[in-house]
Amino acid sequence: MTTPLSPTARSTVRRGAARARTDRAELYAVLDAGLVGHLGVVLDGAPVVLPTGYGRVDDTLYLHGSTGAATLRAAAAGAPVCLTVTHVDGVVYARSSFHHSMNYRCAVVHGLARTVTDPDERERGLAALTEQLAPGSWTATRRPDRRELAATAVLALDLTEASLKVRTGPPGDDDRDLDAPVWGGVLPVRTVFGAPEDDPLLPPGTPVPARVADRVSRAG
Repeated sequence: MTTPLSPTARSTVRRGAARARTDRAELYAVLDAGLVGHLGVVLDGAPVVLPTGYGRVDDTLYLHGSTGAATLRAAAAGAPVCLTVTHVDGVVYARSSFHHSMNYRCAVVHGLARTVTDPDERERGLAALTEQLAPGSWTATRRPDRRELAATAVLALDLTEASLKVRTGPPGDDDRDLDAPVWGGVLPVRTVFGAPEDDPLLPPGTPVPARVADRVSRAG
């Protein structure tokens, strides 16, 4: 059983509040289905938002990057952060330009990130990051060596303060526009993996592993 989301003043959905979701399992599903998040932090008085990989273990998100990255250094030093993960599921066409929209699932996480120093937790975090991007690869590939680990910062972000907002369905046209001779509806958007492309340096005859082939043409 998962506990429901408990919105704070910062994470409460106000605009379009009816689209807010409070089931923590739904939050997990949105995060687990993503490939990239956007991490926001204030640097030298100005906001910076950068794409980043992530991985989830229970109620913790793990982020990583170069130890020299300014955003990660600021987060590690105690700057508040915000991470968002968004899926666009459809373009909503309305009879009026005002009511055009998108169907989407969007998770927003607020909090203070902590630097992960415990070796076992660092390994769990890096494994989660790898598996989020490329399932099956953590156990199938070489693990990071000491030099690589020393150059990598791993941060943990708790999911206590998180919100989830979802839009589904057709356009919300005004009654006065429903008889207009204009098409209204939804154009679905899906993420699909294409055919794997071999690295030119692969030894001849190296097969594509099942962990890669199984993802081909699978909708996200």
